[in-house]
Amino acid sequence: MYDPLSRRRLLALGLAAPAVWKLADLLGTDSALAATLACVDDDEPTMAETEGPYFKRSSPLRRSLRTAGMAGTPLTITGRVVTTRCTPVKHALLDFWQADSKGIYDNSGFRLRGHQFTDALGRYRLDTVVPGLYPGRTRHIHVKAQAPRKPVLTTQLFFPGEAQNASDGIFDALLLVRRWRKVGARRVATFDFILEL
Repeated sequence: MYDPLSRRRLLALGLAAPAVWKLADLLGTDSALAATLACVDDDEPTMAETEGPYFKRSSPLRRSLRTAGMAGTPLTITGRVVTTRCTPVKHALLDFWQADSKGIYDNSGFRLRGHQFTDALGRYRLDTVVPGLYPGRTRHIHVKAQAPRKPVLTTQLFFPGEAQNASDGIFDALLLVRRWRKVGARRVATFDFILEL
């Protein structure tokens, strides 16, 4: 049965307990894979979202989509892939693609495209840049998430505080990255993918 006040909905509404944020801050954000929020049994799976027109197969295996001299604000997103029962999904595939800081997709090569696999605890780390505004859309990152030998979840990640969120028909607050903040000259955030397996 649908629970309108699940942990994911509370997070989307910004109602998570401040103590959880403080604990995560104490654990640090600059470690190889920063800690994210604990999940709750029977949490809602991450919602699917449209693939869009620019997905390309066979992206390179890499955690960093950022290259030397690339324009844009550096961005690091960390998190986990877990089941609705909080079980980490090891070796889950995450395939990311996005527009550059000017809102342009690379459709001839693999700039700002790449895939990676979660570790034994279901953790991942993505190093990229804050995407620019593609015409008619708010800022977003596309992603496909797949547990080994299971169906693919195609979705998108969004960013808090964007004026275009209100006018983007694809935007959903349930797909907002969490703990979105500045650390020096870069941005950092977290997002846990919850798969129904």
